[in-house]
Amino acid sequence: MVWVYFDASALVKRYSSEDGTELVNELFYDLPVEQMTCAVIGVLEIISVLVRKRNDGRLPPKLFAQAMLELNKEVIEDAAFSIASVDDELILSALNLIAQHNINATDAVILRSCLNLQQTLLKQDQRLVFWSCDKRLLRAARYEGVEVFDPEVDTKAQLQAILRDS
Repeated sequence: MVWVYFDASALVKRYSSEDGTELVNELFYDLPVEQMTCAVIGVLEIISVLVRKRNDGRLPPKLFAQAMLELNKEVIEDAAFSIASVDDELILSALNLIAQHNINATDAVILRSCLNLQQTLLKQDQRLVFWSCDKRLLRAARYEGVEVFDPEVDTKAQLQAILRDS
C-alpha cells in the first residue's frame, strides 16, 4: 500500500489551479483519502497561499471562498485525511535537518514528520511518497531516502506507476 505525504506546495494545487493541478486531482480520484496526509502546519501554509492569491488578485473572492470550503471539507474536517500534529518534540528533532540540507524551519519540521511516518510505514511493509514542488525540500527528502513526486515536473505515467505499485 502506498501513502502520500503532501507538502503545502503540492496540496495547494488541489484548491487553486496552477501547474501540477491535474496530477494532484488525479491522485485524489485514484488514491483513497485514508492514504493521504500532511502536517498541520502545511494546512496553515495552504491557507496563507490562498489568502495571498486572493489579495493580489490571482484568486477572485468567489473562487477563494470555494477553495476554502473544499479545503475544509476534504482535509480539515474529513477524519479520513490524516493531519500530522506538530509538537515541541517533533520541532526539536528537526533542528539538524536545517543546517544539513539548507532548508527553512518549516520545511525541516515537515521533512522530519515525513521521515517519522515513513519509518512507521516501512515496519508495516507500506510505502510513502512525498509530494512537493519545493526543489530544495525534494532534494533533502531524496537524500534522506524518501521517494518523491513533483506534480509540476513529474508525469501522469510516473503517477500511474506509483499507484500501480501500491
